Amino acid sequence: MSPVLRLLAKRLVTSMIVLIGVSMLIFSIARVIPGDPARIALGPNATAEQVENLRERLHLNEPLPVQYGHFVADLARGDLGISLYTNRPVTRDIAQFLPATLELIFVAGLMMIVIGLPLGALSARYRHTWADNTIRMVSLLGVSAPAFVWAVILMLLFAYFLPIFPIAGRIANMHVVPSITGFLLVDTLVAGNLRAFGSAVSHIVLPAFALALSGIGQAARLTRSNMVETYDRPYIEMAQAYGFPERRIARRYAFRPSMIPSMTIIGLDFAAMLGNAFLVEAVFAWPGLSRYGVAAILRKDLNAIVGTVLCISALFLIVNIIVDLITAYINPRIRHSQRA
Repeated sequence: MSPVLRLLAKRLVTSMIVLIGVSMLIFSIARVIPGDPARIALGPNATAEQVENLRERLHLNEPLPVQYGHFVADLARGDLGISLYTNRPVTRDIAQFLPATLELIFVAGLMMIVIGLPLGALSARYRHTWADNTIRMVSLLGVSAPAFVWAVILMLLFAYFLPIFPIAGRIANMHVVPSITGFLLVDTLVAGNLRAFGSAVSHIVLPAFALALSGIGQAARLTRSNMVETYDRPYIEMAQAYGFPERRIARRYAFRPSMIPSMTIIGLDFAAMLGNAFLVEAVFAWPGLSRYGVAAILRKDLNAIVGTVLCISALFLIVNIIVDLITAYINPRIRHSQRA
């Protein structure tokens, strides 16, 4: 077995164990939260008989291990139960809301890579200059404020004072786009509707940038720190002594080794945004999974809570596996260590 496949197999086994532990933990926590989910779902006007019938349907009167056994049996069939909030299957709700969150996070992650890494490389190349000081100050500012604060600031600047971008939803109401993948940026291009594509882009810019600002700052600061350390290595001095172009030294010999910690941080930030996006989605009225999960928690919607957390956990683990594979591809020492 090749080293990369061996690494992938290890990560998959570890991820399955983590998912089982997460399912047991979140299932137990959801059951011990104060409040009767049957009463909350049916409202204060429901009779005691109606509440008891719903409790029987949800197996709430049975011991916790038995409830978890029913959950695992349903999960093996791909059934996460019925949401008490939307009165629809949880799998259908996740399929509806997840693409919006994934699209938002993907664009935010792309911004972190496209903006954060070049800024860090530029800061390291021109270290101790005004450009370096400016980038470091902007990066620190981006890291110091949470995403929802930037969401409000960006909304005030570019939607109120300078009405350039819209502030709510994923696309203008005038555009009707057939749902093919659930990702509006893809569906509008597949449909050949460039105006709808432009509307989708304008709607996603502000929330994605607000969500990405902290990651951009972290990526820039970490890339700069690693590249400054790499510039002091003997092989960089040798390359400079041989007269290699400075741009080639920065791109090939200094930037690539410095990408590994930065890509790890970007991967962790990308995965963490799955759970942290709810405030940005709330500010911009973005119909995503994080916002749906918060609504499920407030209404103690047991099936929706467990389904949402499991979905976010699985995506988190998948992103970590992808980051590990990318890191193994960039750094040959990891591949050799797996072979050993």
